[in-house]
Amino acid sequence: MASLNKKSVDDINVKGRRVLVRCDFNVPLKEGKITDETRIVAALPTIKKLINDGGKVILCSHLGKVKNGPNEGESLAPVADRLSEKLGKKVTFVPDYNVTGEAATKAVEAMKEGDVVLLQNTRFRGAEETKNGEAFSKELADLADDYVCDAFGSSHRAHASVAGVTKFITEKGGSNVVGYLMQKEIDFLGNAVENPVRPFVAILGGAKVADKLNVINNLLEKCDTLIIGGGMAYTFLKAKGYEIGKSMLDESKIDYCKEMMEKAEKLGKKLLLPIDAVTIADFPNPIDAPVDTVVYDSDKMPADREGCDIGPKSQKLFADAVASAKTVVWNGPMGVFENPTLAAGTLAVAKALADADATTIIGGGDSAAAVNQMGYGDKMSHISTGGGASLEFLEGKELPGVVAADDK
Repeated sequence: MASLNKKSVDDINVKGRRVLVRCDFNVPLKEGKITDETRIVAALPTIKKLINDGGKVILCSHLGKVKNGPNEGESLAPVADRLSEKLGKKVTFVPDYNVTGEAATKAVEAMKEGDVVLLQNTRFRGAEETKNGEAFSKELADLADDYVCDAFGSSHRAHASVAGVTKFITEKGGSNVVGYLMQKEIDFLGNAVENPVRPFVAILGGAKVADKLNVINNLLEKCDTLIIGGGMAYTFLKAKGYEIGKSMLDESKIDYCKEMMEKAEKLGKKLLLPIDAVTIADFPNPIDAPVDTVVYDSDKMPADREGCDIGPKSQKLFADAVASAKTVVWNGPMGVFENPTLAAGTLAVAKALADADATTIIGGGDSAAAVNQMGYGDKMSHISTGGGASLEFLEGKELPGVVAADDK
């Protein structure tokens, strides 16, 4: 992986300069109201730093999937209101669906030092995600002198507002740097994988082996112990020749699982699989409905039952591995954690991490949701803000949004 020594907002002087900041304001909205403002709060340190340094701060972000073209339901207007409250100063919103253009240019021309402008949802442009993003990239760069990427959750996509814009900022002699949120992600995730304090334990869960192929492969080379739980563990158990009943199976990945178990042995790494399973007769409907469970050892599962969580022996095995670790990365729940009965395994792992004397990193997505719901959020060293981006980082891939920033 390329050096992660990137310039940050601390390395530039923005006084009197126009700074375009790509944030992740992809917040959940219900009837025009923001239901979870975590991402807005996470963006504040970088924004406040730039305001205090006398920059003219121009914010941009996408929101939602924007399948049906621009629409008020996915406008960033509610974000502008919430930001104004949080910053204690007016954030000027440019509602133009074109994002850049006359309205944006005028709003930026009228800015004084420390002012904040928020542009409309970048995906309203449509060109954001395509090869035609060039014109959009240039128009974004025309509004600013410097660029700050603080949207880790989007940094794995080479979009106009994430990576495309940097080329044009460089051409005009400006700086492309990362914000505090990006810096934290790079420091924790990057260092955990590239030069961890050992023993380094990686825990992977979630439903499908297919989603984590490259992650398993990359982490096996980097970690000392790899723990596998969740739905994908059953394909590994099947690869060992065990009966897994009606449990989730990725038939086409059995050989891959065998290869990975052989690789672990060859590299002298521990690969831990569940030694017991919490089984059910039928999947709960709705998903959080009460459900009857029976625990079986992993090599004694009946053919008519489905494994949906790790059992108490596995909980202890995994917790013991975590207890002796110095670095732990966790991505993916241990079972169907949406159901209170089938959340025990995920809860046990979260508790083991909370109690560990180690750097504990939660790789976004469902694990982050689980840790927060269970009240262990503040016990973790770092909870990543990007599901897909975290996974690609753990795969050892270079993220366009990180690569595009200037090196120190």
